[in-house]
Amino acid sequence: MAGEVIDPSLRKVRRLARDPSEILRERFERLEETDQKLFQTGPLVLGVNSSFCGLIANNYLRRALNLTQARLMSAVPMAVLPFMSTCLVYEAVVSQPLMEGDLNCATCAFVRGGLIGAVVGCLYPAFIAIPLNAALADRYLSAPLPSKENMLRYWLAVSKPVYKKLRFAAILQFALGTYLASKQHGIYIKMLQLPDPGRDPEEFSE
Repeated sequence: MAGEVIDPSLRKVRRLARDPSEILRERFERLEETDQKLFQTGPLVLGVNSSFCGLIANNYLRRALNLTQARLMSAVPMAVLPFMSTCLVYEAVVSQPLMEGDLNCATCAFVRGGLIGAVVGCLYPAFIAIPLNAALADRYLSAPLPSKENMLRYWLAVSKPVYKKLRFAAILQFALGTYLASKQHGIYIKMLQLPDPGRDPEEFSE
């Protein structure tokens, strides 16, 4: 209504009741460009490394199964699926909770980032490489596949050396995921320390 006088205390309550994610987004835009880029591109770096892990696991399994055909057919999904899965899971479990103010525990962020890097970024690509190359080996008859009774034992024997060779990659992915989560959490702390430009100076002294 025209001429309505709004109580200053009411204005303060409305300001304090704002969505925390909205406040964090505003403060994010006020960060240095390097911090913004690191927060936004960090998961992509982890995803690219996941693609390499997928291609390495795919290469090891192709050698074990004597596969020489359909290189592109097996390489494309082993590069794309790990990349997309790692980026989406990291965004949902680390980046988004930070931007919504729901991940205040630094240790929790570090553990989440490390596990996503090791499990989703390395072990998962090695796991999905098994059915893909099994189907190709069956199609091109590159290796004699066992009967249904011995299927589990056979694939355990085939995949065990692959997982052993990927242990170092899993450690690197865990370290990278932990590092990225620590940097993002540090940026989150910077956002919390920025003053809200819309607040009254009286609120800082309270």
